[in-house]
Amino acid sequence: MDLDFSVVGTADAVRRGEIKATELLDECLDRIQSGNGELTAFVHLDPDSARRAAEEVDRAVAEGRDPGPLAGVPFGVKDLEDCAGMPTSHGSLLYKGRGPVAEDSVPVARLRAAGAVPIGKTAAPEFGTTCFTSTKAWGTTRNPWDPAMTPGGSSGGSAAAVAAAMVPFCTASDGGGSTRIPAAFAGLVGHKPSFGRIPHPHPGASETTSFGALVTTVADAARHLDVTAGPHPRDRTSLPAPSVRYEAAIEELDVSGLRAVWSADLGFAPVDPEVAEIAEAAARDLIAAARLHHVDRPIQLTDPVRVWLSCGSADTWTNLEPGMYPDREEDFDPPVQRALRLTADYPVARFARALQRRWQLEDEVGDLFADVDVVITPTTAVPAFPAEGRMPRQIAGVDVEAVMAVPFTMLANLCWNPAISVPAGLTASGLPVGVQVMVRRHADEVALRLARILEQARPWPRTAPGWPRRAA
Repeated sequence: MDLDFSVVGTADAVRRGEIKATELLDECLDRIQSGNGELTAFVHLDPDSARRAAEEVDRAVAEGRDPGPLAGVPFGVKDLEDCAGMPTSHGSLLYKGRGPVAEDSVPVARLRAAGAVPIGKTAAPEFGTTCFTSTKAWGTTRNPWDPAMTPGGSSGGSAAAVAAAMVPFCTASDGGGSTRIPAAFAGLVGHKPSFGRIPHPHPGASETTSFGALVTTVADAARHLDVTAGPHPRDRTSLPAPSVRYEAAIEELDVSGLRAVWSADLGFAPVDPEVAEIAEAAARDLIAAARLHHVDRPIQLTDPVRVWLSCGSADTWTNLEPGMYPDREEDFDPPVQRALRLTADYPVARFARALQRRWQLEDEVGDLFADVDVVITPTTAVPAFPAEGRMPRQIAGVDVEAVMAVPFTMLANLCWNPAISVPAGLTASGLPVGVQVMVRRHADEVALRLARILEQARPWPRTAPGWPRRAA
């Protein structure tokens, strides 16, 4: 099929009658059938309901009605998020095998209303707890750029599906980097909106998670946000409707003169030298292309990794039902087992100290953004590591905890800032590296505009080499 296969390109082609939604669906199903056995990107498919939705889009076009800005675009739904008529396993043996849920999440409902066609569920680590995607429930998800490596987590299945060109986009969510880490590892665009920009009826105990998507172009990210953003009565943290149209802002917004700082380490994190070099080159090109004012300012922050680990413990417990722990402890994946054991008797006084550290970090970030408008870092400290989750314990010659492979993303979650990861280049071994752009709270249009400028200055390969796979 000779098609752009971006979200914007496919939707606009369907709206113009150049391709039928059902033809697009057949193409995606063929690509999934040919490649999913190698990658384990999708863990559930519902082609029958997808076909009914695609047929409705085709009827609308035939009758001269506009099916919506996402007309006929097939997409995967991350398996931590509900999609009516499909099961939600949370990547866990404890939920695997249950029947379909009755109601869409808020963003999935908005995507459907815009004409998009949900095709299945994509793999995620159990309860979204790790930055790789390998579970007892579904096995190991692999990176199309190198199947020995991980596409990241927790939106790993979504990243694998999009990087392999199985579908134009997949939903994602980001509580500590779970959209941006897979974007970096799989050569994609991953935008974490301001907290509350896309509503979530249950924001979580730590209130760090934002819904989003994994896509191949900045325009796709902007159109997704235009469709999904806006308040919802069930989310007390949801923001008012945006005052801008993001798809227009990425082409029109004037960002020249904004103050930008590059930091390779945020003052605390060792980074793989090759990753740092690639990300810094992208940062310098962005500063020049966007005509930003480069601020040479050191950044020293309370370690956001430690703050995030201590504040997020309650989120895991909210995923459990009575009788799951400790009764079925052995059914949990090892990272979740460890988290539950460590926090089963977590005292309130200790949690209060964790909150105090978070407030200190928020004050520090507030002071930082009093001096600058944009903070640019590597998205991750390393390129993708082995798919089964053997995270590096040494970075740049320094012994580190495994979680330090991904130390830069958590800051935006804790402080509710928008941040976006875009491709910065490839390592000598051919693995993608991402650069992260973090901006002031609520300024999603600035993050997207800067990403678009970098996309124009340094175009990136949209999908992994050799994909999509074709049926024999």
